[in-house]
Amino acid sequence: MSKKLSQPQEIVIVTGASTGMGAATAREMARRGFHVLAGVRRDSDGEALLAAGVEPVILDITDQDHIAALVARVHGDPKQRAVRALVNNAGIPGAGPVEVVPIDAWRRLFEVNVFGTVALTQALLPALVRSKGRVVNISSLNGKVSMAGYGAYASSKFAVEALSDALRNELAPYGVQVVVVEPGGVKTEMARLGLASLSDLSARMTPEQNARYGALTQAIPSHVAAFTKAGVTADTAARKIAKAVTDRKPRTRYTIGAMATFLIRVSRFLPDRVLDRMTTSDLRKHYPDQVKYGRATAGHHA
Repeated sequence: MSKKLSQPQEIVIVTGASTGMGAATAREMARRGFHVLAGVRRDSDGEALLAAGVEPVILDITDQDHIAALVARVHGDPKQRAVRALVNNAGIPGAGPVEVVPIDAWRRLFEVNVFGTVALTQALLPALVRSKGRVVNISSLNGKVSMAGYGAYASSKFAVEALSDALRNELAPYGVQVVVVEPGGVKTEMARLGLASLSDLSARMTPEQNARYGALTQAIPSHVAAFTKAGVTADTAARKIAKAVTDRKPRTRYTIGAMATFLIRVSRFLPDRVLDRMTTSDLRKHYPDQVKYGRATAGHHA
């Protein structure tokens, strides 16, 4: 059973709370009685959260001034509330073949998904150690299973998994627990936003690259849409994240959604080549018909 609110009221910090899973998590934690500091990018993003009893704070996790302001807010809390948890949810998506995703896009993914997460965690760890709080890092199914077309994003989430393992062992002697949450498909806008640059990426591919990856880049939007449609709602995901925050003896990892649970489980014991065939077969269902049914090569489509 999840441990509910302890007294006195504690602070939970949720990053990336402008919309989707982060906003739903902020509302869920407030509903459970925590004082939630919700990181948003714009004042307008925070207006809807105010009605749910959430305190929005302007936070770009790649901005050191924003991080410093949040730390000052925590340390100067007028009620001297302890920090129960930091939920590192902020992140950006990305898609495209490894060869053609620009190196600057790779850097941006890591800057937000990895380095921003590390920077904020470093800044708040003194408070978390004092309160014996908890770090909850939102990873992804792609943090355990990487597949064609998702290499850049998956690489950043594999890094989140690795830093979480190290942090868990480093902080265990001091009573700070580190938990990873691995969502599969979640019905939010994030997936759609991650595809925004894919058409531009396709347009900039050389003829040789198009021959290699043309069908793949056409398949990704359909694959993402199907995966998202089959996923859980943001509110369902938020309840699982809340368990990661409040369970008295949390697991080291929680998965969200049946597909994530299945794929992560089988990835532990299936040979790499078998897992490759599974993920490739799933992707090929979304290839253009003339490629899917073998009437043309991957680079020649109508």
